[in-house]
Amino acid sequence: MAAAAELQGKYQKLAQEYSKLRAQNQVLKKGVVDEQANSASLKEQLKMKDQSLRKLQQEMDSLTFRNQQLAKRVELLQDELALSEARGKKNKKSAESSSQLSQEQKSVFNEDLQKKIEENERLHILFFEADEQHKRLEAELRTRLEVLETDAAQHQTVVDSLTRKYTDTIEKLQNDKTKLEIKSQTLEREAKDCRLRTEECQQQLKNLQAALGSRLEESLCIINEKVPFNDTRSSRYNALNVPLHNRRYQLKLRDLAGQALAFVQELVTALLNFHTYTEQKVQIFPIDSATDTISPLNQKFSQYLHENASYVRPLEEGMHHLFESITEDTVTVLETAVKLKGFSEHLASYLGFLRKILPYQLKSLEEECESSLCTAALRARNMELHRDMKRLTAVFEKLHTYVSLLVLPSTKPEGLLRTNYNLVFTNIAASLHGFHDILKDISKHYSQKATLEQDVPTATQKLITTNDCILSSVAALTNGAGKIASFFSNNLDHFTASLSYGPKGGTEFISPLSAECMLQYKKKAVAYMKSLKKPCAASVPYEEALANRRVLLSSTESREGLAQQVQQSLEKIARLEQEKEHWMLEAQLAKIKLEKENQKLKNSLSGHLTETIQEHSVLPNAAEQKKETTEKSLREPIRSTSLCRALAKRLSLAEKSKESLTEELKLASQNISRLQDELMTTKRSYEDQLSMMSDHLCSMNETLTKQREEIDTLKMTSKGNSKKNKSR
Repeated sequence: MAAAAELQGKYQKLAQEYSKLRAQNQVLKKGVVDEQANSASLKEQLKMKDQSLRKLQQEMDSLTFRNQQLAKRVELLQDELALSEARGKKNKKSAESSSQLSQEQKSVFNEDLQKKIEENERLHILFFEADEQHKRLEAELRTRLEVLETDAAQHQTVVDSLTRKYTDTIEKLQNDKTKLEIKSQTLEREAKDCRLRTEECQQQLKNLQAALGSRLEESLCIINEKVPFNDTRSSRYNALNVPLHNRRYQLKLRDLAGQALAFVQELVTALLNFHTYTEQKVQIFPIDSATDTISPLNQKFSQYLHENASYVRPLEEGMHHLFESITEDTVTVLETAVKLKGFSEHLASYLGFLRKILPYQLKSLEEECESSLCTAALRARNMELHRDMKRLTAVFEKLHTYVSLLVLPSTKPEGLLRTNYNLVFTNIAASLHGFHDILKDISKHYSQKATLEQDVPTATQKLITTNDCILSSVAALTNGAGKIASFFSNNLDHFTASLSYGPKGGTEFISPLSAECMLQYKKKAVAYMKSLKKPCAASVPYEEALANRRVLLSSTESREGLAQQVQQSLEKIARLEQEKEHWMLEAQLAKIKLEKENQKLKNSLSGHLTETIQEHSVLPNAAEQKKETTEKSLREPIRSTSLCRALAKRLSLAEKSKESLTEELKLASQNISRLQDELMTTKRSYEDQLSMMSDHLCSMNETLTKQREEIDTLKMTSKGNSKKNKSR
């Protein structure tokens, strides 16, 4: 519903924006219409100007025609004047009389001609000015018309694009609205179904919680009544419990220990070669001991380097003993890894060896720098190696510190908390990477040093060969250090997890003695479990198992049928119990009646018959009682014959009823055992159904979580779309 409300709000906002844009569109249309009207008025003005121009043109044509007429008239007048002048020569007198008249006419004609010429000139000027003004106005109007047409076209283009854009937007929004409404309806249906399923699951969960609560109370009662001592509450006693043995971890740990042993062997070999070739190098450079006496410092340094095997080889032996202590049957943790102490001691011994030779090695390099054969570049390389050797000893000191910390749980448990195991292993991995980096620098600097020493004038082939051997040993040492650093970093999680687990509920082993006792208990537990192993029973044939499965499936078709069968079985058991009690009462009554009849027979029979009856009445067997009654019937008088027959008949009836009751009791016991089997089967099926229901509940919870995430995603998407539309 919230999503639908948000969609409705979004649609209303879009509708408001559309109405605003539509109003703006109307304004633009009105502006375009006004511009079109203005353009039409300008066209009308242009048309009127054209008409006035045509009128002026017509007037100009008429004036031109009038001017032509006047010119013709002037020519005629001039011709007449010439004729009159010619005639004046003949008749001077008459000419004189008429000259005055012609002179007056000429002046009149001249005045008229001058006026016409001036008027014509004025009209030409007006016509020219009107023509120029018309052309200028026409050019302005055409320019303005073009601008207006361009603006109108642009406005129309904008209007068309906006119309198309908003039409497309409206269609898109309508489609989105339809899709979102459909999706909202689908989500509402799914939410409704999820709510229904959630209610069902909650009800099932309540039932399960109730059932589990009752089972928990029953288990707690059993624990309180049957378990006299809980050793997990005390850390001292809990440390003696055998932790869960993970054979896979042990095999993995043994495999890792084997790999570590191989890497340590490789490092030991490289260290032996490095120290041996360093000893050989000290004896031949800068002074060859074969030709001259080396310095006392180098003699002592060479003597100490000669002892390297006694310090290096124990590292391999200590790692080998540690590898042999990790087997499939042991529980290898830091508290039980007592062989790690030997490796730590050997590492401490080798560290002491490095500390002992470090001053001599540094002094030897300084003495070599003071030699006349040492160049500035070679002196720089020697000082770099001077710093590298200090760093190498420092990194071994760091490794020894962390390895000695790992030894503490097997010697002094209070010296290292289990929460710090991960930090110690991480620091060991970092130290190994630092060891690898230092060896790379040593290899680089030794290579440069060897190249420079080859250029020394006194360099011999023996020196070159020794340098090559040192470089190969340093390369092997660098390679081995890189391998062991990568190996330790890649398996850091396994080391942290497998070397720090202990008894369930405990925080740590109390002491190495407790760890040793725990291992002894583990061996005893393994021996006890082996003694309990028995050969597996013969497997059920396939046909029989299939038939039993069909019977089981047919008997467990539905929960109601099973419940009804259980109820019927319980009712039948109760009825059989009642019948059993009834027949037991009947048997007791028959026994009482039999005793009464025996008492009557005692009183009625004679002494020897009475004794015989008493002897035989004690026997519980019905057949002997029948034989006794037969003997009595043969010996007693005739008057007691009918009584003895009735008694024998009652005894036979009692035997028959007893046999029938025994059969019914057997059938009832068989029914009880069968019903118990059915109950066990039903219980198992119920437990399977409960587990399936719990799995289904988990899957339902996951589905609900996913659907909630989808709804949240849709909400975020709708909010983002609304923000985008607002920004637009």
